[in-house]
Amino acid sequence: MSDQTATLDLDVIEDHAALDEDYVLTPGFVEKVVDAADDGDGMRLRSLLEDLHPADVADLMGFLTAEHRAVVVLWLPPELLAETLPELDDGIREEVLERVPHGTLAEALQELDSDDAAAVVEEMEDDQREKVLSAMPAPDRAAIETSLAYDEESAGRLMQREVMAAPQFWTVGDTIDHVRSQSEDLPELFFDIYVVDPVNRPVGGVAISQLLRAPRATLLSDLMEPINEIAVDQDQEEVAYIFEKYHLISAPVVDAGGRLVGQITVDDIVNIIQEENREDILRLAGVADEDRGSSVPEIVRGRVPWLTVNLITAALGASVIGLFEGTIQQIVALAVLMPIVSAIGGNAGTQAMTVTVRALATRELNSANAMRTFVRELMVGMANGLVLAPLIGVAAALWFRDEDWRIGLVIAGAMVLNLLVAASVGMLTPLTLSRLKFDPAVSSAVFVTATTDFFGFLIFLGLATIVLL
Repeated sequence: MSDQTATLDLDVIEDHAALDEDYVLTPGFVEKVVDAADDGDGMRLRSLLEDLHPADVADLMGFLTAEHRAVVVLWLPPELLAETLPELDDGIREEVLERVPHGTLAEALQELDSDDAAAVVEEMEDDQREKVLSAMPAPDRAAIETSLAYDEESAGRLMQREVMAAPQFWTVGDTIDHVRSQSEDLPELFFDIYVVDPVNRPVGGVAISQLLRAPRATLLSDLMEPINEIAVDQDQEEVAYIFEKYHLISAPVVDAGGRLVGQITVDDIVNIIQEENREDILRLAGVADEDRGSSVPEIVRGRVPWLTVNLITAALGASVIGLFEGTIQQIVALAVLMPIVSAIGGNAGTQAMTVTVRALATRELNSANAMRTFVRELMVGMANGLVLAPLIGVAAALWFRDEDWRIGLVIAGAMVLNLLVAASVGMLTPLTLSRLKFDPAVSSAVFVTATTDFFGFLIFLGLATIVLL
């Protein structure tokens, strides 16, 4: 092999070594894409990107600037563009959709299953949506429009309309022959065959693995197993819970009359679970849904309202301190120790709140075990208090022994009482919000922090006033 050929081979290997051992795009590869975009070298871009998985292309888009994305997206093959669009962050997808010609989008969407295509079309502006849909064949357009007619975050919006169904009287051989002859009309990926009655109501399901093991003459009705049906108007969180609880790979979706209208597969559920978890984590922190495509004004608009609420609740805590201004002036050491009581109480309350919100989301907590769980949290709070109180009490007594050693007793007692308050509030706040039909992940943190600060200061300064003055 010549030196020139060896050099070319090394360049090719280097170009396509896009991922490191952790499946993350390497800085070197991103730099090559940026350089090709700066040079306007479309063929070079296509060479770099054509072997990437759509998820990696979507990840790459997050590392690029808007100007570079505008160049890269124009050189993505329609099939790769189609599979990349559902993977993009919402803000980036909206930007990319504005850059791609309507005809190219229409061609790309035809490569997707109806659920993914509907998810992409949903993000378009009304005028763009109309132009793209009008450029698509009538069957594809009708499937997308039907999906968009269902409520957002419902099973109907989540499902794909492509589904493999077979009548009860078919045999294994009939079914396999049908799959082979009608492959273009079937889902790109499916795991179960739904057995339906004469009016298209599912009566059972046969796993592909089970079908392939059975003799050709076996009736589907002899192989089918009971299935978990999903109502078309069911909330996606409910659907995710059913999939997780019953370990489903796919499930049929039925309309109000019980007729089969589509299916939901586990890949969609994984996305829903990730979205819901991400949403809950952000809401617990009082942060709006942000991604790499979010602008500074959008992020500020999402965060300022909750910071304003926190400012108000902090003022309530400060008002309690104001009530004991005379006590603090006489015993300055109290000002040094106050933050310890409120900080520990806030952290303990956050722990109890997080566990409770998670238990509510996974249906592990309901009216049947709420009292038992509440008592357990109180016991945990008491135990934590009995462990921490002697530590802080002895430390404070030694620290301020020249002033008044009883400060150690005050802060120890305040610590136990505030941890009991934190455990109570940390559980009762999300539970109450849930009963009132509010999302406990949205408002719990503000209430818990405000309450533990308020009572932390009140208990500590109140005890100090009673014991030390």
